[in-house]
Amino acid sequence: MASVVIVGAQWGDEGKGKIVDVLTEKADVVARYQGGHNAGHTVVINNEKFILHLIPSGILHKNKLCIIGNGVVIEPSSLIDEMQGLKQKGIEIDKNLLISKTAHLIMPYHIAIDNEHERAKGSKKIGTTGRGIGPAYVDKMGRIGIRVVDLYSPKIFREKLEANLHEINYLIENRYKAKGFGVGEIFDRYMDYAEKIARHVADTDIIVNDMMRADKKILFEGAQGTLLDVDHGTYPFVTSSSSIAGGACTGLGVGPTKITKVLGVAKAYTTRVGSGPFPTEIHDAVGEALRQKGGEYGATTGRPRRCGWLDLVGLRHALRVNGLTGLAITKLDILDDLEKIKVCVAYKYGNNLHEDLPKEISLFEEAEPVYEEMEGWKENTIGITTFEKLPRNAQRYVRNMGERLGVSVDMISTGQRREELIMLNEQF
Repeated sequence: MASVVIVGAQWGDEGKGKIVDVLTEKADVVARYQGGHNAGHTVVINNEKFILHLIPSGILHKNKLCIIGNGVVIEPSSLIDEMQGLKQKGIEIDKNLLISKTAHLIMPYHIAIDNEHERAKGSKKIGTTGRGIGPAYVDKMGRIGIRVVDLYSPKIFREKLEANLHEINYLIENRYKAKGFGVGEIFDRYMDYAEKIARHVADTDIIVNDMMRADKKILFEGAQGTLLDVDHGTYPFVTSSSSIAGGACTGLGVGPTKITKVLGVAKAYTTRVGSGPFPTEIHDAVGEALRQKGGEYGATTGRPRRCGWLDLVGLRHALRVNGLTGLAITKLDILDDLEKIKVCVAYKYGNNLHEDLPKEISLFEEAEPVYEEMEGWKENTIGITTFEKLPRNAQRYVRNMGERLGVSVDMISTGQRREELIMLNEQF
């Protein structure tokens, strides 16, 4: 049995989509365990770009079962649009996609609350995508959420919807001075959604566990990254779910003893979207050059990403809370043009050096990065497929990363395309 969790080791956008796509070749099942359609996994196949928001990128392979687990929150119209878009490109959906009965639904009022709440915060906003993800998780934890399975009991669905709107419309109309929602319109729309996704809805937790017992190879796919985890990230500038490896257990209904490997994905530098502290952020022309060459714009929102040097303090934290067994490094080629490359090895705050992330957000904002400077390689690495063919300084950079963290570097991405990859250690 082999069950591998793929997890972002930074603030998301690490290139997990490509890594999942590559590893799917040897997997039987790819299962998404948390997040919503604010995620954007980009995969390039034969120069054609696919951007997936909810459906695991394993769907791009033939005869691979893809699962959206109970830990994901689903906005049905976005899911249906994504399904139809893949069908139009000739991708098999009908037999290869399953959706958990117990996944929670994003409702129109969640989106409204998300946007109104952010607007009311002004300069203190978190920087959400405004897609209703957070409010949907709030309702889930408040035990008033509406799940996929509720759609197939129309009476129960309507009762829940009416009860929720009774309170939510009061909030929207009185606090935010915005227009409330009618029960009938939402009910009819979601009944239509229910019909369109019905053939895909299943007891996915049972299916995943059955496949584990049958020694199938399973790939667990997360969204966002470790530093956006609601418990272990840079709170409150985080997402609303458990994006670390442990979220795979709760988000799919499998026991922790069933996980065999945890592969962390990290860029060769660091990026962040939205608000929050970012000690290694580069504010000069180098940062802009990384943004332009790396195409550092959100796959979902188009927002420019903040760019910075590699942060080993953050990665050390990711190693610990995820129990990483290996590391996949992406976008090494984006550093090809640099004369000098900085690596953050510690933070300085309170007149002391620290190798671990502070829990206090005020200390995080105060932290100054302590850098080790390395020589760049000034050579093209795009498309290289063996470690020995990398420029010597690129080899040193990768080795330094693994040695300082005390974890093996298992994969190195050297470009956008599927085949532009150095495989050092197999996961299955």
